[in-house]
Formats: sequence, C-alpha cells, structure tokens
Amino acid sequence: MGKARKVGDGMVSEGTKNVFADLGISMSQEDMAKVHIAMEITATIGKTNLTQSQAAKIMDTDQAKVSAILRGRLGEFSIGRLIVFLLKLGRDVELRVSRRNRNRPGALKVKAA
Repeated sequence: MGKARKVGDGMVSEGTKNVFADLGISMSQEDMAKVHIAMEITATIGKTNLTQSQAAKIMDTDQAKVSAILRGRLGEFSIGRLIVFLLKLGRDVELRVSRRNRNRPGALKVKAA
C-alpha cells in the first residue's frame, strides 16, 4: 500500500496499481494477464453495446461463458482462449517478447491501447 493520509475522521491509504495486492490477494502473472484481457473483453462489449447473447454469438461461445467473463470468473478460461475472444470481437492483439535479465524470471504484462 502507498502513503496513508487523514481524511475527515479516518485514514485513507493510497493504493498501488494492483488492487489484488492491495487487498492481500496473491495472484500469478498468468491470472493477472487473464484479468487484464477479460477487462478488455468487458470494455469492448460495453463500447459496442452488445448484449451478452450477441457477444456470445460473435465470440462463438454461449451466453453463460460471456457472463462468467464479465463477472471475473476466469478459472475455466486459458489466456489463449480469452485472446481468441478479443480477436473475434474485432480487437487486434500484439504479443512482444523481449530480453530479460538472466538473474530474474521473465514477466508477463498486458497493456491495452
């Protein structure tokens, strides 16, 4: 957590960019990547005003799976499958591999444009 400051009668702590870490929830890099991809799926569905049924048809899945993604229930989905859903929704996905310091394991990041 970041700095704490007094607001009114209580204290407010400034969070980090990782709400899960702020709440003490440990997540793997893969789980975090799935969360970010699911957020993009959710944003895309929202921006295009699709119903869950319409999105399911485009994504070639059923409405229950779209609902699961929108609710953050991602256990049954692989990163690859979520990426395919984004592609079917008309989003471009770019994967980039770069060198990393040999003394540390690599990092998996998802950035939305």
